[in-house]
Amino acid sequence: MDTLTHLMAGLSAALSLQNFAFALIGCVLGTLIGVLPGLGPAAGTAILIPLTFKLDPTGALIMLSAIYYGAMYGGTITSVLINVPGEAASVVTCIDGHQMAKQGRGGTALGIAAIGSFVGGIFATFALVIVAPPLAQVALKFGPPEFFALMLVGLCLITGLGGRSLLAGLVMAVLGLLIAMIGIDPVRGAPRFTLGIPSLYDGLGFIPVVMGLFGVAEILLAVQQPHRQVIKTDLASLIPSREEWRRSIGAIGRGTGIGFFLGLIPGVGSIIPTFVAYVFEKRLSKTPERFGNGAIEGVAAPESANNAYANAAMIPLLTLGIPSSPTIAVLMGAFIINGLTPGPFLFQERPDLVWAVIASFFLGNILLLVLNLPFVGLWARILHLPYQYVCVGTLTFCIIGAYSLQQNVFDIYVMIACGVIGYGMRKIDMPIAPLVLGLILGPFLEKSLRTSLEMSAGDFSIFFTRPLCLVLLVLAAVVLVASALRLPPREIREASAG
Repeated sequence: MDTLTHLMAGLSAALSLQNFAFALIGCVLGTLIGVLPGLGPAAGTAILIPLTFKLDPTGALIMLSAIYYGAMYGGTITSVLINVPGEAASVVTCIDGHQMAKQGRGGTALGIAAIGSFVGGIFATFALVIVAPPLAQVALKFGPPEFFALMLVGLCLITGLGGRSLLAGLVMAVLGLLIAMIGIDPVRGAPRFTLGIPSLYDGLGFIPVVMGLFGVAEILLAVQQPHRQVIKTDLASLIPSREEWRRSIGAIGRGTGIGFFLGLIPGVGSIIPTFVAYVFEKRLSKTPERFGNGAIEGVAAPESANNAYANAAMIPLLTLGIPSSPTIAVLMGAFIINGLTPGPFLFQERPDLVWAVIASFFLGNILLLVLNLPFVGLWARILHLPYQYVCVGTLTFCIIGAYSLQQNVFDIYVMIACGVIGYGMRKIDMPIAPLVLGLILGPFLEKSLRTSLEMSAGDFSIFFTRPLCLVLLVLAAVVLVASALRLPPREIREASAG
């Protein structure tokens, strides 16, 4: 009853004219940040923190939270329309969302993305209100060994992103892991694979790499077709058909559950839930060959997981004071700037503030749905621009986005180089998604492995004596074996011969 009372008081505060305006401004700014390739929620939120210095703490945190989940949706727009992820979590949406746009279904893709994001965000917020404390306790049980096993499950799921070739998927995953090793050794503190280039000491930036593999590669492919026709999309049917609804409802539900659960685990990052949701849907589908060719489930599931993760990731912050992602860490800094310490004592010391912020999540998700569904047609008009203008504009945004992260020209060179590599991979039909996920998981996998072995003095039995860790390792083995068994006999022979 106390929870309901606090929530109603929080809703009353969030719906005040002033806080409503802050939530609206945050949603609009967040969507714009998501649309700009390379900026992303973390950088965008950090850049806009100074805007809130003159606001009261409640209004400041409501606005910054709205920027955060607004940016998580905004990246979908460019992913669908021009195959450039506005931020990391929208990478997987490119796979089927852009194919839908090419088929004239761009409006439907954006519509189902908005609906899935709304459902995922609202569900995660309800769950935050009801079960935040006990679920946060579950997240505490994930020590380094369990986190290593979880990342191993993610790597095994990569096999589902390898297209028709298991071997190609594994090769690209290993390549991603190797790229992730560039930089300073996290234990010894010595540079490795840097070739003496100081700019590589911090490793290759994820955003320049992804914008190169997706955005620049797409531009290079377009250059081959100087008379390429403008993609046409049907804006009359923004709402999915009955058959598309049938395919999407389950995907939205499963994506929401995956995003919410992974949002509770600190360090997972926003991109992992979207990849897991996508692979899970492909595994469940009776027609997996549709994925990569405009399957609406390939948009609904990751977008639902995306916003469910964004809201669930606030649980460890608010209840334990643990930032679960770079953007949440920025928000934690905003709390501290306003003289507040996130954690269990926050609910006791400032219940008015924390419940107003939680209530604003409901308001923000409704605002995003209202703002984005009616304007799907406006966003889709980008497709009617002459394609050469779109290419130039896309490349300009990519360059600005790559440079703005660290104000380093070297990141632009990395982006261009990755664009050429991505172009070559597309030409020889090598899957890019496993490389991207390997690049994401690599640092987490290495850090958790080495920390676990330090805990056990080099004894690998630590991974088999902890029940939760053992369950995850068995799950990883099952996923890998199931992937091999699903291969047609000819492909198995080719893989073994290779």
